[in-house]
Amino acid sequence: MPLVWQLHRQGWVTRPVVFTSNRLVVVVAHGNPQHIASVGGLEKPGLKIVVAAAGVPVGDYTRKVLKRLALSDLVDKAVSQETDVREVLAKVVLGEADAGFVYATDAKTVKGKVSLVGIPSSAQPQVLYAAAAVKSSSHLQAAKAWVKRLLSKRAQRKLRAAGFLRIPH
Repeated sequence: MPLVWQLHRQGWVTRPVVFTSNRLVVVVAHGNPQHIASVGGLEKPGLKIVVAAAGVPVGDYTRKVLKRLALSDLVDKAVSQETDVREVLAKVVLGEADAGFVYATDAKTVKGKVSLVGIPSSAQPQVLYAAAAVKSSSHLQAAKAWVKRLLSKRAQRKLRAAGFLRIPH
């Protein structure tokens, strides 16, 4: 369970509001020199794969994807398990790995430096982003207004422009 929901259950924050979502993609070296056409192509011998560690959100999502695709053994074959999504992305951009699992929004930040391999929708995890106001804040009303503003048309347009997805219903 994401931290914000745990904090809500414990009474520390207001009810969380889901304001956007994301999806996972596989990034490969620009131009896809290893000719990886699908997630299953990551089983190719000698391929250097990088993932985020367990306990890191993108690492946990990666493990869900691989489990759903019956490819969990790829985690053990990874050349490294990083502490965050940016490190996974950097390893592929720098040529230290052939492929890695990242959020679509992170991949967008290095457009032209990596190519993307899609993940089947049936294997996609639900990646949601939520916000809440801290109840003990001396600026509680302003915090609640900020959370509400995340749902505004203007904020949602900016999130879409950055590659985030609509709120799932």
